Amino acid sequence: MWRPKLMAIPSAEEAIPGRSEPMTVEPLHFVNGHDITGNCPAGLKELSVGMGCFWGAERLFWSLPGVYATAVGYGGGYTENPTYDEVCSGNTGHTELVRIWYDPAQISLEQLLAVFWEQHDPTQGMRQGNDIGTQYRSAVFTENDEDLRLVRASLDQYQRCLDTVRAPEITTELRAGIPFYLAETYHQQYLAKNPNGYCGLSGCQVPYRPLP
Repeated sequence: MWRPKLMAIPSAEEAIPGRSEPMTVEPLHFVNGHDITGNCPAGLKELSVGMGCFWGAERLFWSLPGVYATAVGYGGGYTENPTYDEVCSGNTGHTELVRIWYDPAQISLEQLLAVFWEQHDPTQGMRQGNDIGTQYRSAVFTENDEDLRLVRASLDQYQRCLDTVRAPEITTELRAGIPFYLAETYHQQYLAKNPNGYCGLSGCQVPYRPLP
């Protein structure tokens, strides 16, 4: 059943206030053992993507060559250090995210974006398949404006790809410098811990063509 209150991002005044202390999270990546807490390691870059439920989305990235570590969490809203239940309420403004720390000498931002565009449907607004609400909206958050410009170019490129099959307009939210809040430990690398767990990803079956 559609719930209208979950289909609009609350204002800063309406959002749950949150808390100053960050959540305590198991620091080691369940798959590769790398630390997922703290700041991005020196020499690496950071990208956060929202593709609906973060369980399946994270699995797409953790084994890619050049990806040092992935983590799931929340961002794009107002509530500081939110809990999963708070995000699910629709009253934080956050979307579910996968944060990717990667080596740009081994994998490019555009290669990561090709996975992002192809493996979910970026045209659905505040939902992804049967997962409905602001927490499931498509998003790309970069660490700087330079990367954001490349993301915007890749969005335009993928829109051209979608136009060939008369797909709707992309609704993906693009921003730079957005705080990322780690999700609870049981969400981290969830499908490695629970191989038969839920994954609701379904792309548009339209390949991404690299930028000229």
